[in-house]
Parts: sequence; C-alpha cells; structure tokens
Amino acid sequence: MNGKKLYRSESNRMLCGVCAGIAEYFDIDPTLIRLLWAFCCCFGVFPAVIAYIIAAVIVPSESAVQ
Repeated sequence: MNGKKLYRSESNRMLCGVCAGIAEYFDIDPTLIRLLWAFCCCFGVFPAVIAYIIAAVIVPSESAVQ
C-alpha cells in the first residue's frame, strides 16, 4: 500500500470536509472537487447529494485517523 488514507478534512472543510479529504487523497485542489460535485448536483449526473451524505457518514474524520 502507498500509506494514503481517505478521511474527512478538519482544516479545509466547507460542510463536512468530504471534498477536501478526497482532494487531499488525490493531491489536487479542493476547489476542483467541489466544483465537480456542484456540477453533478446541478445537472443530475448522479445523485450527488445522497453520495455526499453517505460519504460524510462512512468516511472517518481526520482526528479519528491520526
């Protein structure tokens, strides 16, 4: 394994920190993930709101990982 872990960000969060955690995992700008997520919500690419809620419940927070 590469040592990376997916978690919800505590430092760079807007709502629950899911997008920032995904961005940190893939080492990209969190704004890009947030824009992609907003696009998916607005244009119905997939039920992004439901996916965000599920991710907020399933993905552990940064403090729980450390």
